[in-house]
Amino acid sequence: MRKYFLYILLLLIPVMNTSGSGMRVPVMEDQPDLFTALNLSQKGLTSAVFQLALKGYKKLETIGKLRNSGILTIVDLSQSSKNKRFYVIDLLHKVLLFNTYVAHGRNTGDEYAKHFSNKPGSCQSSLGFYVTKEENAGASVGLSLILEGVEKGFNDNALKREIIIHGAKYATEDFIRKTGRLGRSFGCPSLPPDLLKAVVEAIKEGTCLFIYHQDDQYLNKSTLLN
Repeated sequence: MRKYFLYILLLLIPVMNTSGSGMRVPVMEDQPDLFTALNLSQKGLTSAVFQLALKGYKKLETIGKLRNSGILTIVDLSQSSKNKRFYVIDLLHKVLLFNTYVAHGRNTGDEYAKHFSNKPGSCQSSLGFYVTKEENAGASVGLSLILEGVEKGFNDNALKREIIIHGAKYATEDFIRKTGRLGRSFGCPSLPPDLLKAVVEAIKEGTCLFIYHQDDQYLNKSTLLN
């Protein structure tokens, strides 16, 4: 009778939820369904770009480059700067955390991004995968997030170039209404100021960020995509 009582008691004890315990949880394999579930197509992102971002993310995760895995940020510079082409996706909890505007470099193009460079002083955006670092409160632009480019020849000068995520008034809907497009940076992915702090908190310290464009040289030579 006692053994029967203990068995019933064990059945009634709820299973412990470890999702918030800091344990490293593997990304689920149903990411194509995630693309559909989050309505990313309706928000301007294509499945092809999402899959490329996911491919590089998984490689970075496998080699231990991501201290804070589970978050994937995509900057789709193939879209018009009038579109909300900045996406922060929580892969573990299957949530689109942010979808907003993002500016490209002033020498990269006007409304559309066309030219890319890894060279200091180019004032152009750099394509490829980055790993986010710590936030910086002392930059001349105020709060910012440091980015480390991890693709040699494409964005590995990001730290030297001081490529950061920061807020800018020219990266807002109001600026688009006045000029017909977003303003442009010195090469940094600049965001609307009112969202900056929340975005930085969500993606800082070791998450994956992917800046995409349908650039043949990058797509054919990226070691993370090939």
